[in-house]
Amino acid sequence: MNDTKSTASELVAAYATGELSPVEATQNALRAIEERDGDTNAFCLVDADRALEQAKASEVRWRDGNPIGWLDGVPASIKDMFLTQGWPTLRGSRCIDPDQPWDVDSPVTARLRENGLVLLGKTTTPELAWKGVTDNTLTGITRNPVDLSKTAGGSSGGSAAAVAAGMGDLSVGTDGGGSIRIPASFCGIVGLKPTHGRIPLFPASPFGPLSHAGPMARSVDDTALLLDVLSMPDYRDPAALAPPVSTFREAVRRDVRGLIAAYSPTLGFVDVDPEVAEIVKSAVQSLGDAGLHIEEADPGFSDPKPAFDILWSTGAAKWLDTFPAGSETKVDPGLRKVWELGKTFSASDYLGANAERAALGILMGEFHTRYDVLITPTVPIPAFEAGHEVPPGSGLSGWPDWTPFTYPFNMTQQPAISVPAGRTSSGLPVGLQIVGPRHSDDLVLAVAKLLEEVRPWP
Repeated sequence: MNDTKSTASELVAAYATGELSPVEATQNALRAIEERDGDTNAFCLVDADRALEQAKASEVRWRDGNPIGWLDGVPASIKDMFLTQGWPTLRGSRCIDPDQPWDVDSPVTARLRENGLVLLGKTTTPELAWKGVTDNTLTGITRNPVDLSKTAGGSSGGSAAAVAAGMGDLSVGTDGGGSIRIPASFCGIVGLKPTHGRIPLFPASPFGPLSHAGPMARSVDDTALLLDVLSMPDYRDPAALAPPVSTFREAVRRDVRGLIAAYSPTLGFVDVDPEVAEIVKSAVQSLGDAGLHIEEADPGFSDPKPAFDILWSTGAAKWLDTFPAGSETKVDPGLRKVWELGKTFSASDYLGANAERAALGILMGEFHTRYDVLITPTVPIPAFEAGHEVPPGSGLSGWPDWTPFTYPFNMTQQPAISVPAGRTSSGLPVGLQIVGPRHSDDLVLAVAKLLEEVRPWP
């Protein structure tokens, strides 16, 4: 069995029958990293010895008939934003000292270990995960495995590139303005930003209510399985939700035919690349043909970017103010601008932006009394040239200018998933975004599963 482009579900089925072992799967993943990561730069740390130790322990459990979870022995990676015992967490920054004790696991890392997943290493991020592409002065540029001249997106671009290239089956990213969904769309994988608090975070993010963690995978089923693992509570996050009352691996198969979906091609204010628009429109039609009731409707809000900019830049300024003296000259120049912008806002400005965020959440709550889900493009453009924050020649000033479909739903804290919808004429993936009411992660996954069934993605 060649498992480098398998799903995690297929792997564990092979473990159960003895067709494949976790050691073999891990060796295959490490071989893929050796062959492909030199081009993609998806990993900032790989620990083959520790990964094989974990795989051998998993192999014994499977042999004895005692796996410790639905994903025991599956090779996975984590974004270098999560604390990991024994590995440095540098967050793409030259200002964080690697020579310090690294003896704490974040909730995400702890849940992965407790469920027997094999941790291959840590994936690249822009410095402090601040932008929608992945490059930094510490590790360089992360490239899209579909087309190495293009960006993988960000800020979880390393995780998306790793999963898309078969360098492990699963990864966990973070999403403060689209950072899971953007690279999932660009690289042609599934990426879920769950309801805020569904996955506990520690330490608390300075980006506060915008910050989410989420699973990234090559199938909706795998995404649901990983969400089950990550959704267990952790006392270190006071905003964490109670454990789910049922499993996402079961809920993903919910029959959603007959439900009402609002299809908003532009949210009422977004310019969308014509080819992207046509691909998403065709995918929506496929959902309609499969039994989802589609109505074209905009939610009715204007671009909330001014409020988002305040929330984002003040969070960055708060974080960077904790950095050592002299860090201004070392951080990403774009991040430095965000830092400086954040310092210009007052507490009143922040509270005003937070009030706008709450009002947007209320508006979307009312919208979902009429529509079960909202469907949009994930990103209005396909992947562009790597190494740039905005498409060259576009005249755009920053990454939020080309991500207007994603950051509003960080502000509202709703679950949102990107699922592959098709490819452009040049072969670049295009994602479709499904947004649900808060706490409806199961519904969002089920609609995504329907799309996956009617528009299979190789």
